[in-house]
Amino acid sequence: MNSDSDCRSWFSAADLLTQDGTAPVALIGAPLGLGSITPGRCDLAPETVRAAMKRMSVYDLETETDLSSVRIFDAGDIGLERTQPAEAFAPIVETLMPLTREHQLTIVLGGNNAVTRPCVHALDAMLQRVGVLTLDAHFDLRDTDCGLTNGNPIQALLEDGLPGAHIAQIGLLPFANTRKAHDKAKSAGIYVATAAACKAQGLAVIAENALARLAAKCDVIHVDFDIDVVERSAMPGASGARPGGVGVQDFFDATRFICAHPKVRSVDLTEFDPSLDVAAISALTAARWVCEALAGYQKR
Repeated sequence: MNSDSDCRSWFSAADLLTQDGTAPVALIGAPLGLGSITPGRCDLAPETVRAAMKRMSVYDLETETDLSSVRIFDAGDIGLERTQPAEAFAPIVETLMPLTREHQLTIVLGGNNAVTRPCVHALDAMLQRVGVLTLDAHFDLRDTDCGLTNGNPIQALLEDGLPGAHIAQIGLLPFANTRKAHDKAKSAGIYVATAAACKAQGLAVIAENALARLAAKCDVIHVDFDIDVVERSAMPGASGARPGGVGVQDFFDATRFICAHPKVRSVDLTEFDPSLDVAAISALTAARWVCEALAGYQKR
């Protein structure tokens, strides 16, 4: 009997997950569902992504990248059931902080976009040392006077003391944001690149420019991959996705490039709502995103 027969066994991306806490990469779920401007089930995303990883090979034939030697410490999910963003802040920070200290890259599976703020705080209590890059159709600069939501994590971070010059936002879409939010970004000194600019120059090229700016000012960087930055036809499982978003291949290419950067210590994937998905399109995109993040990390 051929023990190596691939008709008898399938080594998938899910098989890279381990309970070995010494693995260089960590993965954790932050299933925050409450506090969304558009109610949904983003809390289902971590479980769905892990399941979809079983359908991903560990080999990229285009670049001959083999992930089979990579190991990921699966830290499970943070208990956030029936938790609003304000109450979720402390448990997310407390759980993530040791992971970002002990692992070279920490992958956070949201949950809605409100998880980004505690992810940033978990990197370093001194926000002046931290940079934030977002791939997002939206600024997330809504006012906070009505509470924390998935629409204002960047505004909340500014109010926390994160310098605007330490923030870069790319992939922003027309008719998905307000003039007020754009003016806020300009006033704060945030680096902004629209979806059109990302298509014209290449999302990975724009990401390279943004990372260079952040790395010159910051010691560590967190990257928020809001999945609604992707063209809606390729991302039905994101309520905020719109026609005109970035191409899914560009999203993958940028992910690999970003995760190769040594100052990128944590990344999150947010706004995936499995209840909206069609034919597992979004789930498989999210699982592929994990593989691209690992491929990028492996290039360090």
